[in-house]
Amino acid sequence: MFGLDKHRDSLAVITDDGVRMTYGDLGEEVTKWKQGMGMLKVKPLVFCLCTNSLPSLLGYVSCMEEGIPCVLLDARKDSETIQSLVDVYCPEYIWTPSDEKIEAEFQQKGTVIYQFRGYSLLRTHHKAGNHAPLHPDLALCLTTSGSTGSPKLVRLTERNLLSNAESITSYLGIDEKERPVTTLPMYYSYGLSVINSHLIKGATIMLTDKSYAQREFWNFVREEGVTSMSGVPYTWEMLRRLRFMRMDLPLVKTMTQAGGKLNAEIAKEYINWAKEQGKRFFVMYGQTEATARMSYLPWEQALDKYSSIGVAVPGGRFRLEEDGELVYEGENVCMGYAECRDDLSKGDENCGVLHTGDVARVDEDGFYYIVGRKKRFVKVWGNRCNLDAIEQLIKPITTSCACVGVDDKITVFVTQSGLDKEIKETLTKKTGLNSIAFDIKEIESIPVKDNGKIDYPILQQWI
Repeated sequence: MFGLDKHRDSLAVITDDGVRMTYGDLGEEVTKWKQGMGMLKVKPLVFCLCTNSLPSLLGYVSCMEEGIPCVLLDARKDSETIQSLVDVYCPEYIWTPSDEKIEAEFQQKGTVIYQFRGYSLLRTHHKAGNHAPLHPDLALCLTTSGSTGSPKLVRLTERNLLSNAESITSYLGIDEKERPVTTLPMYYSYGLSVINSHLIKGATIMLTDKSYAQREFWNFVREEGVTSMSGVPYTWEMLRRLRFMRMDLPLVKTMTQAGGKLNAEIAKEYINWAKEQGKRFFVMYGQTEATARMSYLPWEQALDKYSSIGVAVPGGRFRLEEDGELVYEGENVCMGYAECRDDLSKGDENCGVLHTGDVARVDEDGFYYIVGRKKRFVKVWGNRCNLDAIEQLIKPITTSCACVGVDDKITVFVTQSGLDKEIKETLTKKTGLNSIAFDIKEIESIPVKDNGKIDYPILQQWI
């Protein structure tokens, strides 16, 4: 899939602890990884427990290069959650960090057959022959919405992965000189798309599990010449507070945002700054079901259309249903979902068409704008209220906010005190609703999932 031999002498990976590996080196390790499995009569399923590390990347690349379907999961999830997925999907192999705790948890469930830099490949007691054959086109499964607690997986093919990676390289102009840093987890479709789109072009992945809140992260960015960064709205809101736009990062030329709607005024601020500095800030839109990205905002029109998600990626198409739902068509649309092992034998149920669940509009120039989620609505005294739109009204007051609700009551969570009056006055003025429709709650921090998105289910529980 990645054509490792094509870029054999180029650097594929630099880690934050100083390890450097060429594409040729990576190819040799892929061979060893596969040899650990021995001869395979039936195509197996592999669980890859991921961190942003070299061995984690090796497991994923090995599966893709050898045509072995894998499921990418968060290695930091508790063992009970992971074990529940093992019980549902019965993987023949597990690629996992080999610390004492994890080995103890899995010692009754498998045999170590290969090790690499703190990771172990376990052969489990599950047998491929006991299940329906995996579909021949199945290459990868990812969890929906970044959560590994649910058994629901998105089924992806190599064509899905490659078509999306090729689209991304086209509109971002990615080449072998790029050095993207891993600011997002690789088990998350957006983070994985950064890896895919750069590996197919022979670029160098800058691997780190450090957070942008840590000094070591920025030392790595500067010392190794990182050229691009990616993040979800929460990432860019936090970086704004950390005064990212005042940092001395001359080599960071490209920044991308997806994974939700960034406040339009903040997007405009980043776009203006990027233009002044000779950099690029790309607003994008995507879903795991479309192998990451469905649209991008062309850089040339970014200032004029800063609140838009832009246009469909090369090879993709958008249309709107009568109810305003955004529908996407393209080769990167997944085959469908799985909720058990037998579902992995299913073929393509989507046929290249994805109903996104997002409500959108399109302007006279063909640029699309997300209005909200079909499911993120409540009724207040008979008025249909879009919680995403309500949230955007509050962003100019504080970016550290999140809205949830039930009928006749919208709850606004904030982390800054003393904003109740200003928020209620703003919402009353903008929506026409009485202030008693809104409840303002102060909390220490807005809960987010591992992929950086706001954890609305948790907030919903709190009300």
